Amino acid sequence: MRYEIIFAPEAEEDIVALRSNDRAKALDAIETHLRYEPEKISKSRIKRLDAMQWPQYRLRIDNLRAFYDVIYSIEGGTVEALIVKEKTEAMNWLAAYGRRLE
Repeated sequence: MRYEIIFAPEAEEDIVALRSNDRAKALDAIETHLRYEPEKISKSRIKRLDAMQWPQYRLRIDNLRAFYDVIYSIEGGTVEALIVKEKTEAMNWLAAYGRRLE
């Protein structure tokens, strides 16, 4: 199944703020890994955030991290990219804004 990829406003701002080579890497990785198998867990690339209600997944792109959710509807699946930040900033964002399972 082919997933639609949408970017939250904060993710769009993050992408624009990246250096051009990092932006190209991030967009390419998002397209490559999230377009067809966004829930395919791997040892280093895609991680399901088990203790988190939101966001659901993390994609590692070199020193960048993209957090995203997968949403299903009658029409098909959608991947919503929430943020794309450097690792330290991403972990701070997750600690501040992520919602843990209760």
